[in-house]
Amino acid sequence: MLGDMAARRHKKRKNDEPLCFANPMPPFTLPPGYTRIKLVQSFHELATTPFEGDVNALCWQRTVPGDFSEVVEHLVVGKGITTIDDSRLLALPVSAAGRAAIDILLEDQRLLRALDLDPVLDCIHGYLRDENPGPVITDVHSFHVDSATASADTWLCTYHGPASEGLRNDEAQRRVDIPETRAELLKCFGGKDDDDFRKYLNENCYDLHYAPIAQARPFSFGLGNLWRVAVDYPGSPVPPCIHRAPETRPDQPPRLLLIS
Repeated sequence: MLGDMAARRHKKRKNDEPLCFANPMPPFTLPPGYTRIKLVQSFHELATTPFEGDVNALCWQRTVPGDFSEVVEHLVVGKGITTIDDSRLLALPVSAAGRAAIDILLEDQRLLRALDLDPVLDCIHGYLRDENPGPVITDVHSFHVDSATASADTWLCTYHGPASEGLRNDEAQRRVDIPETRAELLKCFGGKDDDDFRKYLNENCYDLHYAPIAQARPFSFGLGNLWRVAVDYPGSPVPPCIHRAPETRPDQPPRLLLIS
């Protein structure tokens, strides 16, 4: 089937035919009654809106043009994470629809670099998993928050493949606060539940990971939407945004993810 789809995409197009974009962007659905996510209408608003009150995630919901599937096919990546630089994108022999997608990828990075950020475009065909996870899994498939030592945000956009997922703060519990899990961690630590233990949890990132409560409803970040989410750092005015990389299967297409 993949070959048939590629053949249709690369079929010669008459001059009067519109571009066919084969990667439709499903709309992001705001979780009902959840006030921590704010939708914005432009990149400027995304970059300048402060995190305050309840809001700890900003989403520039948009429909972007282009055939991102074609871009991913031409990248021909192996297993794992492959970082894609601008020159590699520009060298891809794509159709007009693929070129439109590349223009979006380059423009989004240009906008972030103008803010003195360092965006990375990754084509992801499977993540490494914790080989010996112990009581708390700390890989990217676990719901977690990002952390920093000073004021910072995380920027995310999935253009192709399974999108990043979020979890409402009121539907999550830190795994280190679950009594059974904390008891197992104490055994691993081999000491008392004191400041040294809390330092141990922090140094191993155990305190950044969350478990959904019963009846929790994780939500998709959607494709093409550019997000800015709050990070855990000293003095942050809002709680951090809980998110994760989606579970993927070997038969699923690679993800194309922008992160900064």
